[in-house]
Amino acid sequence: MSFSRSLAIGLVAATVASAASAANLVTNGSFETPTPGNGLAGWTYTGGENPPSGTPLYPPVSIFYGAAQAYPQGAFGEAIPANNAPTNSPDAVGARAAYFVSDFANNPNQTLTQSVFLNAGIYQIGFSAYAPANGFANAGDATFEGIVASLSLASYNVSAGLVQTWQTFAGAANIAVAGIYDVEFTFYTNAFPSKDIVIDQVYIIAGNPPIGVPEPLSLALLGSGLLGLAAARRLRRRA
Repeated sequence: MSFSRSLAIGLVAATVASAASAANLVTNGSFETPTPGNGLAGWTYTGGENPPSGTPLYPPVSIFYGAAQAYPQGAFGEAIPANNAPTNSPDAVGARAAYFVSDFANNPNQTLTQSVFLNAGIYQIGFSAYAPANGFANAGDATFEGIVASLSLASYNVSAGLVQTWQTFAGAANIAVAGIYDVEFTFYTNAFPSKDIVIDQVYIIAGNPPIGVPEPLSLALLGSGLLGLAAARRLRRRA
């Protein structure tokens, strides 16, 4: 899997400040809306789990920061810190984040998705992700992909990423044709126990590309002819 990460460590304060005044076009991008769907209002959960008979199901939920509690309130006893990675998200970090944790997120893979209408123009896009230590220690791997505005910003095995570190995956989308564009997070696992992942502060805001984004992501052209490529992606993940 390509680990196409864009760590937004180089973002300057002025860029973040200007982003804070923009409107986030992603509904409930910080997973704060408590109902319906365990903090996942505005998102559609698809996919499933294929565990052995008698094994509990663990669909994605919105957990609380700093909560050393059991699922579905926390990350199986590990207190997840609030996102502290530099981000251009206009949303406050809030009290919650989305948590993928199933050991058997397959057949099909688990996804959280929503569709956003975008006019032609340039948009800053991104999200943050975190791998809890208790899941990272598990033998089974997880595969994760994050797509924003139909552009894949991250696609990797969780074992290849950082542990207990918030990372921001960011870029810019040059929308050539107005229409509906996807925001999708896909998670695959197929072993007990497997790794897990937490995501937060998903955003799409109109404006110039963010400062400090590497060239491969800085001017990704998303004309209608490329939508089929983004739709073809799919992945794997943990409990």
